[in-house]
Amino acid sequence: QLQLVESGGGLVQPGGSRRLSCAASGFTLDYYTIGWFRQAPGKEREGVSYSSSNGRTYYADSVKGRFTISRDNAKNTVYLQMNSLKPEDTAVYYCAARTGMILVRDTSAYPYWGQGTQVTVSS
Repeated sequence: QLQLVESGGGLVQPGGSRRLSCAASGFTLDYYTIGWFRQAPGKEREGVSYSSSNGRTYYADSVKGRFTISRDNAKNTVYLQMNSLKPEDTAVYYCAARTGMILVRDTSAYPYWGQGTQVTVSS
């Protein structure tokens, strides 16, 4: 059974850092494109960063230069390193997977989702 489990969320002060993990089981990440999404209260879910199976990455303008997506295929895990965090980064963060190497940003194109992890940026 294909499963994604996020971890690493929590409370962090503005300007701080946090690393989120997305551990996959039941499938091999090598052949999947992974996306990190977030949803703040009262807002639509939005794409934050993506990593295709052939090594391409993409970042939303709001996080470019602050967030870094990476994957460790040996551990079957994808990471999202978040630096210089701002209060507006507060949201539930989800990882999602889709087959293939085409980097797609459309939320509806990702059939597999984790349960989410809360990140709160506040002093």
